[in-house]
Amino acid sequence: MEKYSYKELLEKARSRLPKEALNKERFEIPHLKSIFVGKKTEIVNFVSAVNTIRRKPEHLLKYLTKELASLGEIEGKKAVFNGNFGNSLINAKFNKYVEGFVLCKECKKPDTTVMKESGHDFLKCEACGARRPIQKLK
Repeated sequence: MEKYSYKELLEKARSRLPKEALNKERFEIPHLKSIFVGKKTEIVNFVSAVNTIRRKPEHLLKYLTKELASLGEIEGKKAVFNGNFGNSLINAKFNKYVEGFVLCKECKKPDTTVMKESGHDFLKCEACGARRPIQKLK
């Protein structure tokens, strides 16, 4: 039986961790920018924000239409909703989405993916390996 020092064991364990687990880079939730166009609200940086959090635009659109109780659609790189919704309300809903569908509850990192298993949706963390069920949007 080989004997390892604490430092050697620690280095061996760290070498087996995914790169994302050791990344100390700070994640900032993007700020959605919205404007009023008549009786509609346009989120002008919708697609870039979705790309930052690594989710499908259709999933976030579905979530926001439910939360805002409004019809919405994606037009190019922006999302358009019927009704006038302030920036603070839209960003509060977006932050709630990121908390529920993006950030890992264990390590608080955004390095997650949505996976389906036995008809249920799960959030799997690529950084720490944690897995938790998430609600399915209907």
